[in-house]
Amino acid sequence: MTYAVKECLRTLQGEGARSGRVAVLCRMSGCNLWSGQAADQPAAACSFCDTDFVGTDGPGGGNFEAEALADQIERMWRSQLLEPFGVPYVVFTGGEPLLQLDRDLVDACHDRGFEVAIETNGTLPCPPTVDWVCVSPKSTSDLMITRGHELKLVYPQRGLSPKDFEHLQFQHWFLQPMDGAQRQENTRACVDYCLAHPRWRLSVQVHKIIGVR
Repeated sequence: MTYAVKECLRTLQGEGARSGRVAVLCRMSGCNLWSGQAADQPAAACSFCDTDFVGTDGPGGGNFEAEALADQIERMWRSQLLEPFGVPYVVFTGGEPLLQLDRDLVDACHDRGFEVAIETNGTLPCPPTVDWVCVSPKSTSDLMITRGHELKLVYPQRGLSPKDFEHLQFQHWFLQPMDGAQRQENTRACVDYCLAHPRWRLSVQVHKIIGVR
């Protein structure tokens, strides 16, 4: 299989339970909830998406076989690395990475010592060998993944309540303010909800605050 990758770079995890951790971010091209074209976004299930996942023209992007992509991820991890401490970590995201991510690619990353994480909308099956699963539900889409390590709900979304997900089997529960013109108001809404419902924790997009990708 050939994998289409928008970008692949070494950075800091910017959201959720592992915020601040050094990671290789591998952004896969394509999504099943939005074409990536501006004209289609108002009607998309993920109408608030702020990510460019179209094509393979980003830094470190391209088309790869499994072994070649795992090699690329390893090179990115080693770039500027002065101290070989800890377990190498790769986060597959998108778009929707589960349109492409399969066991062959996960195994190739494991063979190079990586812990493998995924950030997904949860509407497609996930290889069982993925080490860390973060699901971010979208309002008009049915979840196929109902258990994992963290559920990260962009909030508020029309027609979705955090309570809709509390019967699922996740270890961490995050509300993340929807970005855009109403971000300040959305952040206040998230804070208020977390204060009233301590199961939920606030997730902010630290990478945007500190100006890293």
